[in-house]
Amino acid sequence: MVATIPSMIKGVEHAPIPDSAKKIFTPEAVAFLATLHRTFDGRRQELLAARVERQKRIDAGELPDFLPQTKHIREDPTWQGPKLAPGLEDRRVEITGPTDRKMVINALNANVYTYMSDFEDSTAPTWLNQVTGQVNLYDAVRREISLESNGKTYKLNTDRSKMQLKRIPTLIVRPRGWHLDEAHFLVDGQPISGGLFDFGLYFFHNAFESINQGFGPYFYLPKMESHLEARLWNDVFRLAQDWIGMPRGTIRGTVLIETILAVFEMDEIIYELREHSSGLNCGRWDYIFSYIKKLRNHPEFTLAERNDVTMKVPFMHAYVQLLIKTCHRRGVHAMGGMAAQIPIKNDEAANKKAMEGVYADKLREVTAGHDGTWVAHPQLAEIALEVFNKHMPTPNQIFRRREEVNVTARDLLNPYIPGGKITEAGIRKNLYIGLGYMEAWLRGVGCVPINFLMEDAATAEVSRAQLNQWVKNSVVTKEGKKCTKEYVLGLLKEEVEKLKKTAPAGNQFQKAAEYLAPEITDEHYSDFLTTLLYPAIQTHRGSQRL
Repeated sequence: MVATIPSMIKGVEHAPIPDSAKKIFTPEAVAFLATLHRTFDGRRQELLAARVERQKRIDAGELPDFLPQTKHIREDPTWQGPKLAPGLEDRRVEITGPTDRKMVINALNANVYTYMSDFEDSTAPTWLNQVTGQVNLYDAVRREISLESNGKTYKLNTDRSKMQLKRIPTLIVRPRGWHLDEAHFLVDGQPISGGLFDFGLYFFHNAFESINQGFGPYFYLPKMESHLEARLWNDVFRLAQDWIGMPRGTIRGTVLIETILAVFEMDEIIYELREHSSGLNCGRWDYIFSYIKKLRNHPEFTLAERNDVTMKVPFMHAYVQLLIKTCHRRGVHAMGGMAAQIPIKNDEAANKKAMEGVYADKLREVTAGHDGTWVAHPQLAEIALEVFNKHMPTPNQIFRRREEVNVTARDLLNPYIPGGKITEAGIRKNLYIGLGYMEAWLRGVGCVPINFLMEDAATAEVSRAQLNQWVKNSVVTKEGKKCTKEYVLGLLKEEVEKLKKTAPAGNQFQKAAEYLAPEITDEHYSDFLTTLLYPAIQTHRGSQRL
């Protein structure tokens, strides 16, 4: 960890603050962060401990199921979420990406309805990244953001007369999940929650200004595993609004249902957020990762390789259907998943095939009943808009109640994939993606283009989890090779050597391989790659320069 310096607030220490961020780390804002930590970190730690105990029970044979003690919430047809908030009535296309300045400008200039600015899976949380991200969002909310880079000027396009959407997209911020710390900001000697740090600074400075701009303090909430974790966020929201004198219910939070445990508590999660709920989202890649991670000690839930785990396989299809039904029953948005493709230049045929795949995926979402979808690149927004405009002429389709849907616990766990396979090529692909993402993360980069897909922590997690599951359960590949430790480590070595041959000097591939090897051979299994790698970037050069 970088050396800390005392703050003006008693009991608070933090890494040095660059001059550009002094407007963010005011005494009042720091005091607010300290209050959030002192009020809520004890409960956060209890909930994280509960995750560990739940995993032990699953490993011992207890499979995820709907909670009997909250059956009355699920079966009560009368309660509803709140009225849709300003700027969130129509969310048919949302673009996502990290909080770096160029990305923020380009996303707000895109022909989309909302922009999820991400402090989580697409950001490697060096101190510099987190601090400058707050500065970028502060300027973006005030419409004062611009950038000079490589002889080019980037600025907000306030004249949107030639675009379908006539206003700047609504900004939504994704803070880090409950499991991540911010080791560069200590309160009473303990690191603050990364999520509270990200949420607290953004909310404190931008809540009222966002309302002045026609939207509000809106958030995406990641990685939750229970409704009790949603209750914690709700209590954070209440305190935050009370602290600055803002009416309760002004904050809105969309929850990413990206864990196999949360899918069994969707009604309860919306209920816990009450007046702060703005719906649920199908975080498909993290969901697949969670499925593998939570059930990895049960061979019957071993999945085929990544390309075969489509949205049509039973447990993924059931997940989507139940999420849409649950959201619409409660009057909130049911958001679709990510199109991670990047346009393929210089290969018209390959690009055409990729874009046709995006179209088909968005058509599946809108016809299933989703109210909006995610894209990772502005050019994909045009495809998503075309599909949703054609099949959803209204701002949303919450009125589609999907009463015919009946999903059981077994449906949500059914791993059957007709024709699913595991091949050496699939093993190598997972190694390539895992190494590529981890190497970039160790350099402080959290969003990486690999094979014309924008890979983030979620897709790297799928790669790691699948490799671990295949070795742990000694699966046999289509070619007849057993996935032993020796076999997969041999392939790992080959992939590292291939990557190093074309990588620039100073690359981190060997270090990435050293982290990855025990994770895939099951000598060690970290709950998240981000928690595994975080100590390595606490002393990242970006932090030392501050």
